[in-house]
Amino acid sequence: MTIWEMLAVFAAGISAGTINTIVGSGTLITFPVLLATGLPPVTATVSNALGLIPGSISGAIGYRGELTGQRSRVLRLSIAAAIGGLSGAVLLLMLPSTAFETIVPVLVALALVLVILQPRITKAVQRRRDRKGTPTNADGGPLLFVGLMLASVYGGYFTAAQGIIYLALMGMLLDDTLQRLNATKNILAAVVNSIAALFFLFVADFDWTAVLLIAVGSAIGGQLGAKIGRRLPPTALRALIVVVGTFAIVQLLLR
Repeated sequence: MTIWEMLAVFAAGISAGTINTIVGSGTLITFPVLLATGLPPVTATVSNALGLIPGSISGAIGYRGELTGQRSRVLRLSIAAAIGGLSGAVLLLMLPSTAFETIVPVLVALALVLVILQPRITKAVQRRRDRKGTPTNADGGPLLFVGLMLASVYGGYFTAAQGIIYLALMGMLLDDTLQRLNATKNILAAVVNSIAALFFLFVADFDWTAVLLIAVGSAIGGQLGAKIGRRLPPTALRALIVVVGTFAIVQLLLR
């Protein structure tokens, strides 16, 4: 990498760590930047997964107050995240690279749709919570476990917007504040990235310069996201993600 490419990857890591802590979709920042430096899609994906682990941990530490009283729930849902994350990582390496290059633009497009629809998802969640007499389960029951496991398969394969999927599922099936659910989401994202990266360490090629730059940047971003996340204008944040995600799709289609 040139010095300017290294700076771009580092800045992308900070942005991704911040956005992932707030809501998710940080991969839509780092992934196109890694592609722009010339990395193949699979190498970019595995390097990104490993690099974002410190950011997820940093964000979880920043939300440690909201994790109080969630030990049992987090442990149970982390099992689902680990199973799904490992399955997604295996799929990434089992499928041919041509399949990856075909599927990823679709996944990014799906992630962008989820980002755009996030306000409606949030309103739907709020309407459900406002209804009286709706039965809830402290840990979401089997439906949430299976839903998060499937979402984690996607997360192990390609991490963009997994946080939004987690929040949507937990918001609809758990009776808790979005801040506390966001704290749980950061733990689950860290589990998926860690499990997938551990698997990739033995079977895939990394760009260690990219890993280091994203790791340091995302750790910084995780703290920033925990401190200032709710002060960011959500409309501007979604617009940024859509622009960068569209760039990612164009990059993939032109390769």
